[in-house]
Amino acid sequence: MSQEWIARPERSNVWAIRFIAWFALTFGRSASRILLYPICIYFMIFASKARAASRNYLDRALARPSTMADGFRHCFYFASTILDRVFLLNNQISVFDIRTYGEDIFQEIEASGQGCLLLGAHMGSFEVVHALSRAHGHPRTSLVMYEDNARKLNTVLDNINPQHNRPVIPLGRIDSMLKIQEALQRGEYIGILADRTITGTKTIACDFMGGRINLPITPFRLAVILERPVVFMLGIYRGSNRYDVHFEYLVNPDQPKQSERDIAIRKAAQQFAVRMEKYCREAPYNWFNFYNVWE
Repeated sequence: MSQEWIARPERSNVWAIRFIAWFALTFGRSASRILLYPICIYFMIFASKARAASRNYLDRALARPSTMADGFRHCFYFASTILDRVFLLNNQISVFDIRTYGEDIFQEIEASGQGCLLLGAHMGSFEVVHALSRAHGHPRTSLVMYEDNARKLNTVLDNINPQHNRPVIPLGRIDSMLKIQEALQRGEYIGILADRTITGTKTIACDFMGGRINLPITPFRLAVILERPVVFMLGIYRGSNRYDVHFEYLVNPDQPKQSERDIAIRKAAQQFAVRMEKYCREAPYNWFNFYNVWE
């Protein structure tokens, strides 16, 4: 079931995305948010599998049966973070009220001259984390991701301001791990959204919100063996123009003994799942995996 997000066709229409991006940059954020209402209504009507997955997740996150209003809000938050990418890529970070927690972690990391792994999830906005990193002069941040499932959307948004595009290391290629290691050696940050798996990758089962979820093992293996700081990151959307960006240490950079690596990897994956669950319950409309993730 965790592979479903790859097989599901992209619903985006290039011309519609271009129009929305143009409208947003021409008329501003407040006016362009009006367009999100008919878009969300469309998906609530026609995306039945995504709607069912949203309801299953929200029932767990809210600890009560979710309503149609909850489902709409879930969709609206997702659409809002995509629209906000237009403004973040166009250097309009001042439009947003961004509050950061734990950013002092990076003073220690940058003082050491090492790169670090940033482990996040498809929750809230990675773009706001990247924009904040640029604004504060942090080292270059590359995102390790599977590109094919949202190619239309990313193509249009990347053309808004190519200078500020997120450098991407594609997943599923022979040289992916080599590029990650080289970037870390240069002192760069590597962002990995570690809550989805792709075909052919090994997974690790973790407890998550009353069930079991399969997470890709590679990010946590890297976290354990590369002897670099590993930071849990999230850019939570709080409604209106507010984002809360959180950074927390996830894994100690000290490398365990060879015989203890498997235990350390499982521990890191479960710690990640625990952090995700914490924020899913605190900000339930921010988790954007619209497919069934439970075993």
